[in-house]
Amino acid sequence: MKNINRRHFIKQTGSLAFGLTLPNFNGLNGNMDKHGDLTVSIPMPIQIVIDDVGWWSGEDGSKKQQPYRTGIKRNHVPADYQAIVDLGKKLAVRPQAATILCEWDRQNILRNLPTSTWMREKWDNSKWVGPWLDEAADIIRNNTSHYELTMHGIGHEYWADKNFTRAEWADKTGTMRPLDQVELHLDYFGKLLDQNKLGSFPSAFVPTAFLHGFGVTGDHKMSMAAVAKKRGISYINTPFYNMYNAKAVQYGPFGIDAGVITVDRGEDIFDWDIIGGKPQGIINGPTCGMHWPNLLHEDPQRNSEIVDGWVEFLKPYNDKPETLLARDSSAFRNQLIHHVCSKTQIDGAFISIDFTETDKLSGQLSDNQITIKVASKNKLTFNPDAVKISESRLTSDKNVNIYTLLLDRMPDRKKARIKFNT
Repeated sequence: MKNINRRHFIKQTGSLAFGLTLPNFNGLNGNMDKHGDLTVSIPMPIQIVIDDVGWWSGEDGSKKQQPYRTGIKRNHVPADYQAIVDLGKKLAVRPQAATILCEWDRQNILRNLPTSTWMREKWDNSKWVGPWLDEAADIIRNNTSHYELTMHGIGHEYWADKNFTRAEWADKTGTMRPLDQVELHLDYFGKLLDQNKLGSFPSAFVPTAFLHGFGVTGDHKMSMAAVAKKRGISYINTPFYNMYNAKAVQYGPFGIDAGVITVDRGEDIFDWDIIGGKPQGIINGPTCGMHWPNLLHEDPQRNSEIVDGWVEFLKPYNDKPETLLARDSSAFRNQLIHHVCSKTQIDGAFISIDFTETDKLSGQLSDNQITIKVASKNKLTFNPDAVKISESRLTSDKNVNIYTLLLDRMPDRKKARIKFNT
């Protein structure tokens, strides 16, 4: 089956070229302290990342040297963008839509960037220029609280001649493409955003085909992260099993490359072209990764049925003591750093929080907020010291009360305490 072959290709590329194995996430059980029937945790955040958004054709064109696209047997429609928004609204989050933009080219400017498409200098996108572009752009522009346009690429692959090679930003060893071409692809991604009034350059990036190198690759003098950082990219999401030099990652599920946080995507639940499936299984890392078809129905008017299946699957992760659905990318990055670096301890009638290691990464934090969860069979009240409880939510599960506390740290305080009373 072609869907298995494509996944097999990606994973074989990673394991053979880089000598890597799948990561063993322990985030679901990590950073938790238990004393008696009281448990306190800094929950692992989970962010939704949806790849290959932006195609209008669903055709898998790989056999004729065109991109795989989304591999489904219909064209995409504005309702497919609305499905992302609906997922975000129903979960009160802002999913990332990792976007390919070549089929949004209204003026055929990609003729001037022949490495970006299968037609090279003869690029003609007139087939995909129509009112659907404006309809989809309106959905994106009017729903920025529940839709984050993330950079994926222009044409997904790289055409040095009439045949493509994988992938747009790096080759199969994870070595970055020629710097001048990378810069041009970034330039034209920005031009296509401007053509369609899709907003400023994204702050997040998902490498196409998950081919990426951590740090400097090949004969380059700077990493892909450093190049992207100049455009405002501050966050990269990619599976570490397929990433060159993953051994250099400093913090388990994430690393810092040229000042850019790079987060391990892990493994998706579905293969890339599964449409209309019901999500099952376990998310064992900080990313709920999927590809666009995984959120859609063969009949776009029934997309809501698939969206509701994902809501049913994901919502419980918000109510577990050990996990939390991140409301947006910024909150996700902050919470992930706290989850890995900040430490909690139950000390008598106090919950102690130590931010010493976290503050070594203070440049990666966008604010002073952290979420903790406290689980107890008893009803509790809290009296904080050196932090402020700005939000509190109580849920119950199997006779256990779970308190989700959004805390605001006080400046220059490396430690905080919260007294709890039953």
